[in-house]
Amino acid sequence: MHARAEHHPGDLLWLISGTGEGPLLAHELLARGWRLRVHVVSAAAGRAYPASERLTLAVGPLGDGETIAACLERAALAGQRPHWVVDATHPFAVRISAALASACRGCGQPLLRLVRPTLPAAGARLLPVLGALAKEPLRGENLLLAIGARQLAEAVRCSPGAMHHARILPNPAALAAALAAGLEPARLAPLRPGGSAAIEWALCRRWGIGAVLCRRSGSPSEAHWHRLAAAEGLRLLLLERPPEPEGVPGLDLKALLHRLGHP
Repeated sequence: MHARAEHHPGDLLWLISGTGEGPLLAHELLARGWRLRVHVVSAAAGRAYPASERLTLAVGPLGDGETIAACLERAALAGQRPHWVVDATHPFAVRISAALASACRGCGQPLLRLVRPTLPAAGARLLPVLGALAKEPLRGENLLLAIGARQLAEAVRCSPGAMHHARILPNPAALAAALAAGLEPARLAPLRPGGSAAIEWALCRRWGIGAVLCRRSGSPSEAHWHRLAAAEGLRLLLLERPPEPEGVPGLDLKALLHRLGHP
């Protein structure tokens, strides 16, 4: 990416995010006059972002810390060193957050982390790690797994007596992971996030769900599962979010926008 004459050094931000707060954050930062380089994992995620001459979209995995550091070094040599790198990835995307923290620390690149709020967990059972699921009384229970495809196999192993159902993303990778974990096709619901909550309510009733396992992500999806569990009398099992990367300033959305300010 080449700098344009009308831009001055220091007006560029790198935003690494998904489809949660990322598009909203991008809209606000563009309105403030920032140039953005937005990194997303898939082309589908990229479609949620605004079309703008001041937004460059990069699609695909960022790689490990060394790969990210090399990318930052190349950008600096090209006169495109970002003023800030903003990590707005999912709270459970621990590998990419750790890689960003390592890379930015190693080359002195300022990094900020968007931290989602912690929702009240009254009535829910908190699991510090997924392995704690093995201690829950789930034998014979219809258990709905709403934790993403990557952890399905471990969740199934940790609850061998349960009848497993899962809400997954509608893409081939998620479907393959669910089938590899041993879930039956009739007990899978490929759904996009942010859709109608009525679908999950109907699924829970159709499948006779007694317990739901979701992640304590601080997202609207988690809030939805709290409401559904309370209304339907379901047991809600919350997988606690992992710790934030050490040494990286973590800010909520309002504080992050205040810290970034204007270019």
